[in-house]
Amino acid sequence: MLDLYAMTEADLKARLAEWGHKPFRAGQVRAWLYDRGATTPDEMTDLPKALRERLAAETRVGSMDVDTEQVSRDGTIKRLYKLHDGQLVESVLMPYQTLRRTACISTQAGCAMGCVFCATGQMGFARHLTADEIVEQAARWSAELRQKGERLSNVVLMGMGEPFHNYDQTLIALRRLMSDLGIGARHITVSTVGLAPRIRQFADEGLQVGLAVSLHASSDEARDALMPVNKRYPIDELIDACREYAQKTGRRITFEWALIRGRNDDEATAERLARVLSGLPCHVNLIPLNPTGGYDGGPSDPDRVARFIDVLARHGIPGTIRVRRGIDIDAGCGQLKSTVQKKTRTP
Repeated sequence: MLDLYAMTEADLKARLAEWGHKPFRAGQVRAWLYDRGATTPDEMTDLPKALRERLAAETRVGSMDVDTEQVSRDGTIKRLYKLHDGQLVESVLMPYQTLRRTACISTQAGCAMGCVFCATGQMGFARHLTADEIVEQAARWSAELRQKGERLSNVVLMGMGEPFHNYDQTLIALRRLMSDLGIGARHITVSTVGLAPRIRQFADEGLQVGLAVSLHASSDEARDALMPVNKRYPIDELIDACREYAQKTGRRITFEWALIRGRNDDEATAERLARVLSGLPCHVNLIPLNPTGGYDGGPSDPDRVARFIDVLARHGIPGTIRVRRGIDIDAGCGQLKSTVQKKTRTP
């Protein structure tokens, strides 16, 4: 069946013309999908009955099936999707007390980067997602929110996978998030473990989306132990790419830092980090480590977190603690995996 989310307006116009319908009907269908959050053709009430019936018979809204859904005590929702080939990916919606509604979406099934503290990295790599599969995760959340009179305000590509390892499809998806879903560029953030050549390439794309770089260590020795990618793109090369990105785009970079008790949360590490980031327009997003079954580290104590932030502040580098959400359902940063592995290992 044809997936309406995967069809461009031109594709849809061509198909509807084959069925004997005027081109403006394509705009109506897309308005129902992206502006009103329709999930079935039956809901598209200003279309002729014959067209609704044809759409219901020959198309579907999305290609991903919901396998399971969990709801956290804090309202975070985690959804496990089954793809057409049986692969499983997770997607998260985070509602806040403000009107902000943030979708955290995946770009790969699994991840090849192997970061030792990340559950997705521990599970290995299965395949890249297509741009349609990336966008559909956000489109599903957007549709459901619109039906409740709300709207999806932010999208972060921080779910399963490394977006820049799937660069071409990620780029297509970013443009569609803006054009199809109406998410402003400054309300979209792409996270990377630090693929320096791709950061340089991304700087030339002319997009104003946010960039978040997972750093987590201030020396190559320490980062090598946490993130294998550092052996290929060490800190100096990564920071040079970040400086080029900031210069070309005029955008401030966010550096993600998982605070691991006794390993990267001391004041000396904070001093080294301040030197590494000196002169770079940036913000450090500090995240007390979320637990995963494959790593023995624990989250930093609050007093060590406070001292770490104080050191950065003395050097003029802003740092804030990210609110941990969805921890009770393994929906926090670095936790997307456990349900997937359990499902795929079940006979």
